[in-house]
Amino acid sequence: MTWNNCSQRLIGWLCVMLLPILGGCKIYSFSGTNIDPTVKTISIQTFQNNANNGPSALAQNFTENFKDYFQRNTTLKLLPRDGDLQFEGQIVAYDFAPAAITREGNVDQAGVNRLTVQVRVRFTNARDPKQDFEQTFQSNADFPASRDIASINSDPTATRDVLRNIITDVFNKSVANW
Repeated sequence: MTWNNCSQRLIGWLCVMLLPILGGCKIYSFSGTNIDPTVKTISIQTFQNNANNGPSALAQNFTENFKDYFQRNTTLKLLPRDGDLQFEGQIVAYDFAPAAITREGNVDQAGVNRLTVQVRVRFTNARDPKQDFEQTFQSNADFPASRDIASINSDPTATRDVLRNIITDVFNKSVANW
């Protein structure tokens, strides 16, 4: 048997062995999503702000950022309601509290303040109800003690990372299946 004949048989044998393995793979997109091809639409209701604190535009900013994130990272068409994938929920906590106490002389004071935001999300997958969930997502950010809640609330960039982390977590749980 010649080398050429042997290499052709080896390649053929490898192809036959790999076909069942490759046939079982799911289709994934480059954005990391794992969305059923029959899912074409998404609806995102306005998240209500049920937290006691927070800037007045918190709910609107969160909802718009949520919509933008899903539209940038999927090909789903946004509908006002009854999408194949449906999101709704509320901001349930917006807390600002000392996270690290320092002592200067005989006085204890905040060395760092922490902003914590919690959002309760209800996800409905009209195509596959086994994927439905209701869960509270949380993120936080630390700020120097010199920044008070009023300065945080009046600075739209201050909460950006906290909200983005929550949106990313929801995205990963709902369409990336992480």
